[in-house]
Amino acid sequence: MQTSLKLKESLKFHIPLLCCISLIAAGATFAQQSLPDIPAATPVELNEIVVTSTRIVRDGYQAPTPTSVIGEEEIAAKAPANIADFVNELPSLAGSNSPRFNVSSISAGLSGLNALNLRDLGGNRTLVLLDGQRVGAATLTDLVDVNEFPEQLVKRVDVVTGGASADWGSDAVAGVVNFVLDKTFTGIKGEIQGGTTTYGDDGNYKISLAAGTGFSNDRGHILISAEDAYNAGISGVPRPWANQNNETMMYANPAYTPTNGQPALLVRNNSGFATGTPGGIITSGPLKGTYFGPGGTPAQFNYGSLVSGNFMQGGQSGYANFANTVDLDPRVTRQNVFFRTSFDVTDHFQVFGQASYAKASTFNNVSDQWNLGNLTISANNAFIPAGTATAIAAYNAAHPATPLTSFTLGSLNQDLPPISSTTDRSNGRFVIGANGDFNAVGSKWTWDAYSQETLTDIYVASNLTVTANYKAAINAVQNPTTGAVQCASIATNPSCVPYDIFGTGVNSSAAINYVMGTPWLREQLRQNVEAANLRGNPFSDWAGPVSVATGVEHRKESADGSSDAADAASLETTPVTPVYFAGNFHPTAGSYEVTEGYFETVVPLAKDLFLAKSLDLNGAVRATDYSTSGYVTTWKMGLTFAPIDDISFRATRSRDIRAPDLAELFQNSQTVTAGVTDPTHNNASTTAFQVTSGNLNLQPEKADTTGVGVILTPSFLPGFTASVDYYDIHVADAITTLTAQQVVNTCAQGDTALCADIVRDASGTITQVNVEPINFASQVARGLDFEASYRRNLETVAPFLKGNFTVRLLATHFLENTINSGVTAPVNNVGDNSEGASSGTLTLPHWRYSATAVWANGPLAMSFTARGVSAGVYNSTYVQCTANCPASTANNMTIDNNHLPGAIYFDTTINYELPHQSEVFLAVDNLANKAPVMVAYGPSIGAAPLSINPVIYDTLGRVFRMGFRFKM
Repeated sequence: MQTSLKLKESLKFHIPLLCCISLIAAGATFAQQSLPDIPAATPVELNEIVVTSTRIVRDGYQAPTPTSVIGEEEIAAKAPANIADFVNELPSLAGSNSPRFNVSSISAGLSGLNALNLRDLGGNRTLVLLDGQRVGAATLTDLVDVNEFPEQLVKRVDVVTGGASADWGSDAVAGVVNFVLDKTFTGIKGEIQGGTTTYGDDGNYKISLAAGTGFSNDRGHILISAEDAYNAGISGVPRPWANQNNETMMYANPAYTPTNGQPALLVRNNSGFATGTPGGIITSGPLKGTYFGPGGTPAQFNYGSLVSGNFMQGGQSGYANFANTVDLDPRVTRQNVFFRTSFDVTDHFQVFGQASYAKASTFNNVSDQWNLGNLTISANNAFIPAGTATAIAAYNAAHPATPLTSFTLGSLNQDLPPISSTTDRSNGRFVIGANGDFNAVGSKWTWDAYSQETLTDIYVASNLTVTANYKAAINAVQNPTTGAVQCASIATNPSCVPYDIFGTGVNSSAAINYVMGTPWLREQLRQNVEAANLRGNPFSDWAGPVSVATGVEHRKESADGSSDAADAASLETTPVTPVYFAGNFHPTAGSYEVTEGYFETVVPLAKDLFLAKSLDLNGAVRATDYSTSGYVTTWKMGLTFAPIDDISFRATRSRDIRAPDLAELFQNSQTVTAGVTDPTHNNASTTAFQVTSGNLNLQPEKADTTGVGVILTPSFLPGFTASVDYYDIHVADAITTLTAQQVVNTCAQGDTALCADIVRDASGTITQVNVEPINFASQVARGLDFEASYRRNLETVAPFLKGNFTVRLLATHFLENTINSGVTAPVNNVGDNSEGASSGTLTLPHWRYSATAVWANGPLAMSFTARGVSAGVYNSTYVQCTANCPASTANNMTIDNNHLPGAIYFDTTINYELPHQSEVFLAVDNLANKAPVMVAYGPSIGAAPLSINPVIYDTLGRVFRMGFRFKM
C-alpha cells in the first residue's frame, strides 16, 4: 500500500512534465516535417565532448572554465576498488569523505559515504551530477554518495574546477563533478576483482556486470548494470606503527607562564590517557592514581614524566588509549542496479526511462565510552574493592575533620562493548524524459526534458550507555538489611541494576544490559526535479555561429524521519536533555522548493585572423527563487583567446551560490559529545553535549570567483598539452555553525548573547552548549592548478623501442584558504596537515600532486603513479619555538613542534589482454608500504581520535588487487 501511494505521489510530478515533453516533441516533429534541413554556416560538430563546464558543446581545453576529463581507459587502467577512490586522487579534490575518514563519528550519518570535495571548500559546495542531472543527496547536508552510480557504464568523469552555478545551479561554488554514462553501449562487459592488504586484512571484492542491446531495428536501446561489493574492514589498528611509542598527543604545557619563555603547547609521542584506564582510575584526593585492573584488583598507576589535563607521556601511557577499539577501516557492503531504456519515436524525437537502486551497509567500532576523570563516586560505594575501602577508612580515621566522602574517577569502561556505528542507506532514483532536435530560424536545435524522483532512506544506530541509567547504576550501595548490592535510587527506580565501575571483567550481563541502549534514527530524503533545456546556433556573426542554451528547472527537497522513543521524548524537555552518552538522534522534517531559469551563450568575436586564431565570449545568467529565502541571480562571464594555434588563454568571472541545506534549515537538536575548556572556571576541561538545531532565517551563500589560465599545445611537440589556471574564490555570508568551544570562548570575551546558549549545572560546570548555523563567516580560497599530458609512439623516437608511452601530471598549489568565522581572527589554513576534527582546522596541504606514466605494447600495459602531499604544520597560526617564546595568545599559540612531514606514495598497475576482449590485471597501491605520519591530537578531545590523519595520509599500507574483466 505504501509503495502504491509513493507511486501515485510520484506521478503527480511526472505526468505534467510528460505532457510538456509531448507538446515540445510534437512541435519539434512538426518543425522537422515542415522545414528542410538548413545547415549552419559553420556547424559545430555534435560528436565533440559536451564538457560540464558549459551547457554548450565544447571540448575540455576549449572550455572557459578549467575542466579535467578522466576517460574510461584511465579508470580501467587504474582498476580502482571504487571509482570515487580514483577521482579523489585528483589534486584539486581535498578533504573528501570516504568510509575510513569517518570511523570516529556516529552522529553525522557519514559512515560508509564516498562524497567528493573540491578545494576542501566542503562537499556541499561541490555539485555532483550523473549525466548532467542532479542526484538526490545521501545525507541531510547535501552530500552525494558516488557509490550509488553504475560504475561499469561510466564513460568519463568531468571535473570542473571553478564556479558553475549559472550553468548548473546552486552548490557549484567550488565546481562540478559530472559522471557521464555511455548510453549507447552495446554488448556485455563485466569485472571481478578482489584484494587485501599486505597484512592480510581488509579483504574486499567487487563484481560488476553491464549489458546493452538495441531492439526494434535499433530504434530502441536497453542498458542494465549491477554491482556487488564488500570490504571486510579492519578491526582495531593492527599495524606496526600503532604502538605505545608512536601514540602522539598535544599537551597544554603545565609549566607555561606568559613570561617564562616556554611554549604553551607541547607535542609528545609515547602518550596515553592520565585520567581514564580500562577499569577506572581515581583522579583526585589522597587515593589519586589508584587504578583497577582485571577483577577489580587495585594498583598504583605510573604517571610518567609529563602529565597535563587528560594526557600523559611515558609511564603506563600504553595502558590507556583507543588503539584497540577504533577501527582503522569500516566493514562496508554495497550493491546497486541500474536500468535505462530509450526509444526513437522518430528520427528527431527520443523518449527514455531510467531506474536505479543502491544500498549500502556499514559497521565500525568507534571507541570505548570514555569518561575522563568526570565521574563523582561516593566513598561508600558498595563495589569499592576491599583494599581501597581499607585505605579510605584509614584516611578518614586519620582525618576525622575532613573525611573523604567522594572522589573523581575516570574510566574507558571496557566492561561495556565498544561504541559502534551501524549505517544502512538505500537510494531509489527514477527518471523519465525525452530529447530531440529540430530545425528553426535557419539552424539545428537540440532539446531535452526530464522528470526525476529520488528517495533516500537512511538508518543510523549505535550502542551507547543511557546517561540516566549509567549514573544510577554506578551509584551502588549495600542494602542495610540483606547486605546485597543495589542502586541507591532503588526506592524510586526499582528496575535499576547496579554496575561495578571498579575493574574489568566484574559486571554481569544484566548490569551491562541495564546501562546500555540503542539510539537509532530513520530519515527519508526526497528530491523531485523537473527540467527542460534547449540548445542551438540561432545565427552567425562575422566570426562564426553564435551558440545559445537555455532552460528551466523546478526542484523540491524534503526530509522526514523518526527516532527511538527515548530520543523522541527528550525533545519535549527544555532544554533538550540528551539521553545517551553520544548519538542522541533527532529526526529532521521540512522541505523547500526552487524554481529557476538560465540562459547561456558563446559568441565568437574573432576567427583565423592575425594574432587572433580564435576569440570567444561565454556568458551565462540564472534566475533562482527559493521558497525559504527568496530570489537570487547568478552569472558568469568568460573569454577564450588563442592568438596562434600553439597557445590559448581563458578567463572567467562568476557569481555563485550555495543555498542552505535541509540540515542547516530544519535540523532538530542533533547532539554530539564535545570536550570543552571553560575560560571562566580556570580553563577547566569537561565533557559537554553540543546540541545543534536548524535556522530557517538562513540566506544563500554568495561566492565571487575569478579564474585565468593558459593552455599550451605546441606544434613542435606533437602529443603534448599543458595548462595552468589560477583561481580566486571569495565566499560571503558563508553559513557556519560555531563549535561549542567557540561559543564558550565568545561568551567569555563579552558577547553575552551567546552566553544564553551555555547550560551549566549547580556547580557551574558546563553540561550543554546550544549552537545553530548562521550567515556569519566569509572565506577566501586561491590557488593554481597544473595539468600536462604527453603521448608518444616510442618507435618514432628509436626503431628498437616498442609501444606507446603516455604521461599525465596533475598538481594543485593551494595559496590561500582563509576563513573568517566572525568570532576569531581570520586564519589561512593552507599548509595545515593535521586532522580537521582534532585541530579545529581544515586539512589542506600547500601541494597535492599526482603523476602517472603508462607504457602499452601489444597485450601488455603497465602504469606507475606517484601521488603525494607537501609538508605542513599542525596549525598555521601557531608560533613554533622551544625557548625564549613570546607570550602565547588565543590567536597565536606557541608550540614546540609545529611540523608535519609530507608524503609520497607509489602505485602500479599491470594489465594483460587475453583473447576475446578480456584481460587480467594486478594493482598495488602504496608499493613501499609507507606508514602514515603520526599526527598529534589534543589538547582537548572532540572525538575518539587516533594519532593519524586519514584525509591526506595513507593509513592502510600496501594494498593488492587482482581481477579479470571482459567485453563481448
